Amino acid sequence: MKLCGNGQSRTRSTSRFDLSDLCPARRRRLKTVVALRDAPDDIEESVAARMARQHVLHSGGRRFAFLIEEWVFRSVIGSPSTMVNQLRHLIGMTAAPSLSLGVIPMGVVRGNAWPCESFSVYDEKQAACELVSAGLTVKQPSEIAEYAKTFTELAGIAAYGASARKLIASAIDALG
Repeated sequence: MKLCGNGQSRTRSTSRFDLSDLCPARRRRLKTVVALRDAPDDIEESVAARMARQHVLHSGGRRFAFLIEEWVFRSVIGSPSTMVNQLRHLIGMTAAPSLSLGVIPMGVVRGNAWPCESFSVYDEKQAACELVSAGLTVKQPSEIAEYAKTFTELAGIAAYGASARKLIASAIDALG
């Protein structure tokens, strides 16, 4: 999937909201990580740092493509109202000219686009994976190519634009 031309930076990510997070949703997920992993309780600093990084979504010269599995929208992290706010924010993010959001519908025939771990590919120079016990950085070109291929396969079964917004809106409706 070609994300941009003219040598601009590009990022592709299969994600659970990642850079598009709102503070309450990010805070809730980090509290869960602290509780499950016995990690340091530096949640406020972590939230602030992650929120500050969101400016890259709106700065010039970069293009971002996100893929999110529809079931993620239906997995309540925090409270239903936090989730609804996060999903509304995500719908708003679909209007950003530097961002492409694909939603992989539940029940879609997957073919070669198998579910996998959350990952990001940065300019075909690096891939990063979120695993249960750690983050993994991949710099081997052949391995990065595998992540790029996986992203392309997943992107091929995703819904975009009005169809993606309809799937997100359906999840909001289900939350009441």
